[in-house]
Amino acid sequence: MNEENISFEELLNNSMNENQKLEKITEGTVINVSSKGEIFVDLNYKADGIIPKSEYSYDENVDPAKEVKAGDKIKFEILKLNDGLGNVLLSCKRLKSQEAKKEFEEKVENNEIFEEKVNEVTDKGLVININGIRVFIPNSLSCGQKDIVRFKIIEYNPKERKIIGSCKAVLDEIKEKAENDFWSNAEVGKEYEGIVSSICSYGAFVDINGVQGLLHISEISWNRDAKVQDILTQGQKINVTIKELDKENKRIKLSYEGKGVDPWESINYKVGDIVKVKIRKFMPFGVFAQITEGVDGLIHISQICEERISKPEEKLQIGEEVNTKIIDINLEKKKIELSIKELEGTSNEYSSLN
Repeated sequence: MNEENISFEELLNNSMNENQKLEKITEGTVINVSSKGEIFVDLNYKADGIIPKSEYSYDENVDPAKEVKAGDKIKFEILKLNDGLGNVLLSCKRLKSQEAKKEFEEKVENNEIFEEKVNEVTDKGLVININGIRVFIPNSLSCGQKDIVRFKIIEYNPKERKIIGSCKAVLDEIKEKAENDFWSNAEVGKEYEGIVSSICSYGAFVDINGVQGLLHISEISWNRDAKVQDILTQGQKINVTIKELDKENKRIKLSYEGKGVDPWESINYKVGDIVKVKIRKFMPFGVFAQITEGVDGLIHISQICEERISKPEEKLQIGEEVNTKIIDINLEKKKIELSIKELEGTSNEYSSLN
């Protein structure tokens, strides 16, 4: 009985020693990968190890055969010393999960950006699985992304399984950096490509790297009657130049190259010339009339007709075309004075202008 007991005890001790030795093994060599995605591993032990496809990765779409091959070294965790078929049951994903959690927490602590594939889209938001770590991104923070997303963790409470991500936080950070870079390098006279972000009655706002600049209607067209919506459209890319810059209050005014050349530079009229004009705007003291696009002349109320009138509307209409005589011109100050009165009684002489 004693010899039998000793023999059994020795066998038990030997078995325990072997098991203790096996439990310390964390790496083996891949023998082959089956068509089912099972990985067989040489453990340098009396039995081989097996990693079922379900224990290789938390991502069920991953094909082990595309990531490992015979001869590769592979790390794992031992689940069972015998899977019932004589193999040692191994798991990669649990080990990956531990490593991933450590890496994940380091990224969270350092406020780093994650870039991951969306695993599930729900009515409330996106679900991302990072080697067993479940991250939820609410719709309000997803910025419309649904495939590969870049996000930051804004709430991390693993005990309550509450890990909230935000794509908006990444976009806000990028926008802030772009704005800071802009204000650091912005100078009067510097040219940019911008995007028309909105249109209003007095001009348009242009987005330059996240910074909104005002493009006044007077900088869009020389035609004083022009409407912004007839020239620019929301979302249009245009080239603009900084005209005025206020870094302290973060305000910029822009000019637009599409406005073209100043029409006053091509004026070659002189005093005494007869020109046909279009009545554009009434004023108490007279009317402004368009000579050419971007060039207006003033017809003083006293120069409209011989008789005394109290307001220009008594004799003229907006849009009406009339012949006038240039009685004064100052190109430097961009001023031209016109007269209808001086042409009264000479309609036959100047009828060819009509």
